[in-house]
Amino acid sequence: MHDWHLGVVAAVLCAALVTVAEEGTVSRASERLRVSPSAISPALTELERALKVQLCVRREAHGVTLTASGTQLLRHARTLLRRARELETELANPDGALSGLLSVGCFMGLAPVLLPKLLQGFGNRHPGVTIGFEEGDQTGLQQRLLAGKLDLVMLYDVSLSPEIRVVELTRMRPHVMLAADHRLAHEPVVALHDLADEPVVLLQEPPSPDHSLGLCHEAGITPVVRYRARNGETARALVGRGLGYAIIMQRPPNDRSYEGLCVVHKEIAELPDRDVPVVLGWPRRTCLTRRAEAFVRYSSETATAG
Repeated sequence: MHDWHLGVVAAVLCAALVTVAEEGTVSRASERLRVSPSAISPALTELERALKVQLCVRREAHGVTLTASGTQLLRHARTLLRRARELETELANPDGALSGLLSVGCFMGLAPVLLPKLLQGFGNRHPGVTIGFEEGDQTGLQQRLLAGKLDLVMLYDVSLSPEIRVVELTRMRPHVMLAADHRLAHEPVVALHDLADEPVVLLQEPPSPDHSLGLCHEAGITPVVRYRARNGETARALVGRGLGYAIIMQRPPNDRSYEGLCVVHKEIAELPDRDVPVVLGWPRRTCLTRRAEAFVRYSSETATAG
């Protein structure tokens, strides 16, 4: 059998595995692929026979559950299908213009700060590429990246999996956010020790809580957590009303909450040189598509240019 024929067969079998894994049942997978259910099961069996491992457990009343081997293969299957789609796109665009879908995940706190500029600039340079992005927390985005559901992720370089390769885009420094009428609002630099007895508004999305609490403990104080917020806008609204202070990384373009209340941002005296890298990452064992390579290159150039 020719190599190209083997590649086509492998792609078809991988498509069956990926679709069954995502749909949960053979019947739903067959509907999505627009083939008979009787064609799906033999495809899975053939894939198991070729690899000499059990990839899934099929129960009529409970659908399909992947085994450990099936889960491991799933990531590679998604990569193979993505490469196949890229090849199809290249053949349809002989002039070399990039096109197709690029999936980017971004930590929700970074998304409003970094994504709009990158999406606009990259879109102007490569109008044929459609970027689908999703916001999430540090842990969930890494899991989706390594599962093959995302091409790239934009995260803080904190608690990253060793399976992810990264390129640094920029650095951000933690600072304190206070209400505009706070007693320390006019100080150029604020010490966490001076806030030790005041309540904290803690950002909840990982790695924010552990990072903020770690900075407090490193400074020798035990913070009094009064409120927990899932996003920076809520934290800013609470701080603006004087309900506590917050330790945040991203500084918004203005210092007003939705209610029009003002906040101020102050450097932390105990942490003069504690910048945290912001990185763009992808699986080490995955070859980037041309679209992803172009986005990494453009993001790095943009970051270097400031």
